[in-house]
Amino acid sequence: MGKNMKIGSKDINVYRAIDASAPLVIYNSFEGDGKEIYEAVKTITDTDFTLAVISGVEWEREMTPWPSKALYKNSPDFTGEADEYIEFLIKKAVPEIIKEYELKPSSIYLAGYSLGGLLAVYSLYKTDVFHGVASASGSMWYPDFLEYVKENKPKRLPEKIYFSLGNKEAVTKNQTLKKVEENTKALYEHFRDLGAEAFFELNEGNHFKDAVLRMAKGIAYLLNWTET
Repeated sequence: MGKNMKIGSKDINVYRAIDASAPLVIYNSFEGDGKEIYEAVKTITDTDFTLAVISGVEWEREMTPWPSKALYKNSPDFTGEADEYIEFLIKKAVPEIIKEYELKPSSIYLAGYSLGGLLAVYSLYKTDVFHGVASASGSMWYPDFLEYVKENKPKRLPEKIYFSLGNKEAVTKNQTLKKVEENTKALYEHFRDLGAEAFFELNEGNHFKDAVLRMAKGIAYLLNWTET
């Protein structure tokens, strides 16, 4: 069972490993406590790990790297405050989780879905805390993000980086969203060329299909599961 703690305005559910030295995975949740994802990972791999699920995330504000207009009328604009959120992760959330649950993780990973996947990849350019990241159906359509990655150097080359996408996500009339598959593949190839262990998986369906399983497979990949 997950145990709950609160850090600032965020609720954090922690599913602790038996072994204190097992990898720690941080997951930013759009909704829910992450229990389904934790259980799904356990059906894929026997690797012991601690999952810390952060909820109460302000999606358009904290998961975006710089300001950008909303994709749709009547939707909120993206305010681009990811830098501050990453500071919260590395200076407060991760240290307090490690202290509270007496962890000594061999590796620390960051995982996310949609804009959470974007944040995970972006974090590599702001901190060397994370050994690898998993982006499931990540928002790689985000304006200027591909260019930013290619023009900058990560603080740490990830040991592992996982990308996945639904095969219908680029089938849209929205000219910004149409770029998501092309950009995701380009990012995968970029990190592979840098020397990272990179993986790209194309799943059946749109952005919302099998979200739990997609995220679970990304986390399992970070934990050395290779039978994707």
